[in-house]
Amino acid sequence: MSKIKSNNKELTQAQNEELLRVLKTRFEKNMKRHKGIEWAKVQVKLEARPEKLWSLDEMEITGGEPDVVGYDKKTDEYIFYDCSAESPKERRSVCYDREALEARKEHKPKNNAIDMAADMGVELLTEKQYRELQQLGEFDLKTSSWIVTPSAIRELGGALFCDRRYDQVFVYHNGAESYYGARGFRCCLRI
Repeated sequence: MSKIKSNNKELTQAQNEELLRVLKTRFEKNMKRHKGIEWAKVQVKLEARPEKLWSLDEMEITGGEPDVVGYDKKTDEYIFYDCSAESPKERRSVCYDREALEARKEHKPKNNAIDMAADMGVELLTEKQYRELQQLGEFDLKTSSWIVTPSAIRELGGALFCDRRYDQVFVYHNGAESYYGARGFRCCLRI
């Protein structure tokens, strides 16, 4: 996919077609992630929401490999998560949020997870969503991913992240201003 996009967060027709081809191929290769869901119905939803396609493209070009992981009958929405084996490469080495970024006196990272996700039109995974993702495969065996942090923890200067080690999902804490080359963030998008 091309990284050149218009300012109104829409893809060109060619970019739409290429993204849909990539998503359909991934969908068909990973049927265990979305049993009982039909690609044709997902595609209809995607084509009706160009701004969501733009967000999926952002997930894709930053290394997230988004895929359908569920369907919410109550809201009539398909749920996409980043399904890359490791935390998306282009979203690593970021602190948790803007407050943490501004609090760093030196060696500031280029960005933060919360603002990047908002700019992409997506949300960080919650702990529950991260655990659901891990039921679909083994993710973050070498990396870790920031997750939505409860305000009580964040107000004390901390933030949460997860990974998978020893065939277990672990939730850890760190200062929100910390950042590492092996820590990024995973996203959720509902369509």
